[in-house]
Amino acid sequence: MNRHPEKEHRQDRPSVPRPDWIRVRAPGGGAFQETRDIIKTQKLHTVCEEAGCPNIGECWAKKHATMMIMGDVCTRACDFCNVVTGKPDSLDPFEPARVATSIAQLGLRHVVITSVDRDDLPDGGAEHYAQTIRAIRHHIPECTIEVLTPDFLRKPGAMGIVMQARPDVFNHNLETVPSRYPSVRPGARYFQSLKILEQAKQLDPNCFTKSGLMVGLGEERDELLQVMDDMRIAGVDFLTIGQYLQPTKKHHPVRKYYEPEAFRELEQLAKGKGFLMVSASPLTRSSYHADEDFQVMRDKRQAQKR
Repeated sequence: MNRHPEKEHRQDRPSVPRPDWIRVRAPGGGAFQETRDIIKTQKLHTVCEEAGCPNIGECWAKKHATMMIMGDVCTRACDFCNVVTGKPDSLDPFEPARVATSIAQLGLRHVVITSVDRDDLPDGGAEHYAQTIRAIRHHIPECTIEVLTPDFLRKPGAMGIVMQARPDVFNHNLETVPSRYPSVRPGARYFQSLKILEQAKQLDPNCFTKSGLMVGLGEERDELLQVMDDMRIAGVDFLTIGQYLQPTKKHHPVRKYYEPEAFRELEQLAKGKGFLMVSASPLTRSSYHADEDFQVMRDKRQAQKR
């Protein structure tokens, strides 16, 4: 299957040159291979592979993998994403159990479950998320669960289904500022993404909520600060900010590489707006160090209650 066939007519879209200080660790080693073998044996997909995450070498060496449920074919064609676009297969009813088995084999104490967009399903895949959460709770009750969901656009009731399964963290990435949505996320709606983050907190006030932004897509600084304010109004606890990296020359070009100092400044500004947790660096991604960050976030909340 061709990746993003609807974009094949586009010419190469060169980015600004990548600076030398953005370096990615090459994947390899025994633990990395063991992680890959478990994923392959269970016939599962990971966003680490499908989206070409730059941190796969580091994370898989620690046996941390972000499971991608409901197949590896997305119904949308976001201009920043390297996941295949097309017509997905039917849902696999045995997938939730296989996900739970793989988590047990990896020995994870915190897991991130994400998915492709499934606009073809009446509930957007919400029940499949819930089944996966329940399967993990049944097989590994001590494991904490973070879900990174689609926006469930025009899927009434979907959020209630997911939140009734009681994830520990509900994550949905806004990805970019509103002015960039038509070119970067043409199938999404900014205020729908904000709405489900707010709904998650309303449906379960004890659940941590989380969202992420990519920078370097052509956004302005003031726009980033406004999005931070919007997130706080929606009750978002945890913000991640990372540098956008162009997956292929057919994808949205990088307009700017932010220096490490710029990420430190954005982190401080976000903390000043009241986020419980902020992670900002060139290679920060939603699932990067998610287990360690969850522990820090939980400790901070407990300290606030004392």
